[in-house]
Formats: sequence, C-alpha cells, structure tokens
Amino acid sequence: MATTELIVIIGAAPPPRLDKALARDVPEEASLSRTRLARLIADGQVQVNGAIVTDGKAKVAEGDEVAIIVPEAEDYDVLPEDIPLEILYEDDDLIVINKPAGMVVHPAPGSPSGTLVNALLHHFGGNLSGVGGEKRPGIVHRIDKDTSGLLVVAKSDRAHHGLAAQFEKHTVDREYRAVCYGVPDTADPRLRGVRGVSVEPGNTICITTQLARHKTDRQKQAVYFGQGRHAVTRAQLLEAFGTPGTAALVACRLQTGRTHQIRVHMAHAGHGLIGDPVYGGKRKIAAKALSPAAVEAVNAFSRQALHAAVLGFVHPATGEMLEFEAELPSDMQDLLNALRS
Repeated sequence: MATTELIVIIGAAPPPRLDKALARDVPEEASLSRTRLARLIADGQVQVNGAIVTDGKAKVAEGDEVAIIVPEAEDYDVLPEDIPLEILYEDDDLIVINKPAGMVVHPAPGSPSGTLVNALLHHFGGNLSGVGGEKRPGIVHRIDKDTSGLLVVAKSDRAHHGLAAQFEKHTVDREYRAVCYGVPDTADPRLRGVRGVSVEPGNTICITTQLARHKTDRQKQAVYFGQGRHAVTRAQLLEAFGTPGTAALVACRLQTGRTHQIRVHMAHAGHGLIGDPVYGGKRKIAAKALSPAAVEAVNAFSRQALHAAVLGFVHPATGEMLEFEAELPSDMQDLLNALRS
C-alpha cells in the first residue's frame, strides 16, 4: 500500500500528550482529524524522535520531531448505487443534499442498501480524498429515515474535522418545519406548567431537558431531568389550523442535535407531530374542527411531518458562511393545503 510521510516539529508550550500536541501542530492542509491521528498512533504509524509510539497519552516536548506515516485511503466496503440525488451545493470538500423522506442516511443491518451513502459513493465515482483512512463520505450529522431535508456531508478529512467541530460546538444553524397536533401558543397556561418548557418572545417556546434511551423501549428516546444528554429546542408558532387550535405549523430551531430531539420534545410539550408513529400519538379530531378533507389528510399522513428546511455553517476550508434552504416536499405542502381548506 502506498504511503506518505509527514514530519512535524512540536511547537512551543505544547499540550503534554502526543495526541493533543499533534492535533494542534499538524498542518491543516494535511487533512488529518483527531480521530485519524489517534488511529495512526495506535497502529504504530507515528515515531517520536525515531522511536515508534503507540500511546496517545505519551509525553512530548517542544522541538520533538514526529514522523507520521499516512497510508493511502482504502476503498470503502459499501457498494455504490445509482440513486438520484437532489444536490444543492458541491465542491472538493463537501456536498449539501436535500434528502427525501424514506431514505436512510447510512447502511445498517436493517438497511444495507438504498441509503444516502450508497447513492453518494456512486455520485462521487471514487473521487474521494478519504475520511478516516477510507474513501467514504463523512457523515457528520443525520436526520431520521422519514424526515426530509438538508444534510451536509464531508468529502475530505479536513472538511469532516471542521464540520464535526461546528456541530460539537452547536454553531451550525438548523431550522426545521413541523406540523403538530394542537397549537403551541405561549399564551396557553398549560404550557407554562410543563416541566422544562419556558416561553420566549416571538410566540416561541423553549424546551430544555435531558434526553436518553427509553427505559423499556430501546428504540425510543425519552425526556429525563438529571440524567441523559442536554437538549434544547425552540419552537415558534407560524400558523394555526382548525378551531379550536387543532393543528399548527411550527419552526423548530435546534440548539443541540440529539437523536429524535424535535419529535421527543414536541411530544413532551403536548404537541406530537402529525404522522409520527413513535411519538406523535393518533389523536381524535373534534367534529367540525377541520374540514373533512383536512381530517382525511391528517389521518392519512404516513410519516412524521418534519422537514429540515434551513442549514447554515462555516465552510471548513474557505471560512465562508454558507446557508441553504429547501422548500417543503410535496406531501407536507399537500397536508398544509388541506389544513388551510
């Protein structure tokens, strides 16, 4: 296998650990993420002053010479598939996709093919610089199979590292459109009594909880207080339907990005998403609250009514701020049209 050698001289006042010192001092153009560096150290591909070091916690000092052997990226063990993609932006470092509902992002035991990764591998045609030592797309965030909308995917280690850091720091702008049962109005006294829910200007509710796996159903997430991962969602009422307050269109902005976060948080606030088979809960709609066509559209909607509509981030290579918008897919637009009738 072809390799390249990178020589790094540890700079002044380095972090005491080898892995952290390299994360600081390896040139950005080398496109080596922290994860990749840790793997190269463990694999014996790093020498400090001529001696192989396999412990990332090993001490280093200013002036130490570190040689890093970087193997050529290997082919990824997932088959390319010719699946159409809606591409909003692409360059050498990343690609932005408007994912349709029904498409899984990454292959898994229950979904070995037909995924976004399969489609991207075909689209790239092998033209990948490598992520984590493999010629594969870098998945830095995901949206559920039956949620539609925007995703950014890294094509290089440099982009993967830069985008992952932004998601970790919660600096990526992500806004969703959702259609829920009931109307999450800040004037509703019931909402003020829900633990973790506060009200903000602009008819916006802020839901702050911890999220973790459900105690009995491991496929679900659940709201907790005092355990789990910190999660914050802001939901702004955009439009109300029916009388009295039968359904609503809301804009959900993520401060954090946890599994099923919007779906779980909206259900916790008493406003589960229409069509959500896990958290939404089928609700009986009062007679004359909506038109017959609207009632039929709500009852027939077959996925969670959730769409990733806005995605904004700093390009990890150029420093340019990028923002993308994706219009509602036809099924959600048809649902809204029926509700407005």
